[in-house]
Amino acid sequence: MVESQTSAPGIMANGATVEGVTTGVRAAAQDARATWPALAKGWSRKCPDCGKGKLLHSYLKVNQSCSNCGLDLSQARADDGPAYLTILLVGHVMAPLMHGVYFTWRPEPLVTFSVFSIGCILSSLYLLPRLKGVVVAYQWARRMYGFDSKS
Repeated sequence: MVESQTSAPGIMANGATVEGVTTGVRAAAQDARATWPALAKGWSRKCPDCGKGKLLHSYLKVNQSCSNCGLDLSQARADDGPAYLTILLVGHVMAPLMHGVYFTWRPEPLVTFSVFSIGCILSSLYLLPRLKGVVVAYQWARRMYGFDSKS
């Protein structure tokens, strides 16, 4: 019986690996930051590193650095991500809710418009800064943009 050969570098036909490949994987695992705790801190609009300093000021502006641990936040690039996620979530919650309310109780169109417009605005205002914190915290956890240093 002939052993099959693989084309992946660093992996031999019997499944053994070359030490250089496994060393790189170990180094990457040691540099990993916990994503879910960072996302929870971002949701609460706190620093993704220490969880104590404020992440945002003036509703949506990212602070230059954490007031508690000094983490440089100036390189964070949330761009349109938080707005897209807010629209996605609000739309996916409000559309079925509006459908259910309309076909169950048949409210007047002006009442439906008023109630759901206010609901969309308030839920968007609530979610937008929290999702911006989540996006910045995700960037920190995955060492994206300016968060790639060994801190």
